[in-house]
Amino acid sequence: MYLVALAWGYVVLMMAIVEATASNGTWLGAVFTLLLYGVLPLSIVLYLMNTPHRKRARREAEAREAAASTAALEPDRRDHAAGDAVAAKREEA
Repeated sequence: MYLVALAWGYVVLMMAIVEATASNGTWLGAVFTLLLYGVLPLSIVLYLMNTPHRKRARREAEAREAAASTAALEPDRRDHAAGDAVAAKREEA
């Protein structure tokens, strides 16, 4: 995925350089070539291609959050009631 994006970025950079150094080309034309042929399409394509990764990361975060909330309700994850947090005071006879 990133190899294709890198290659397309190289092609667009070369197009912009040719636009800037051509006898009837301008620097403004080179900037617009770089932005409209390179940055804008690449950002859209990379965003769309990264969608499955974002979905997976969101599901994992939700699972971690659910596990954390469950762990807060069941500190030792056993089916019996938790004991006293403070030990009883010993009395000497």
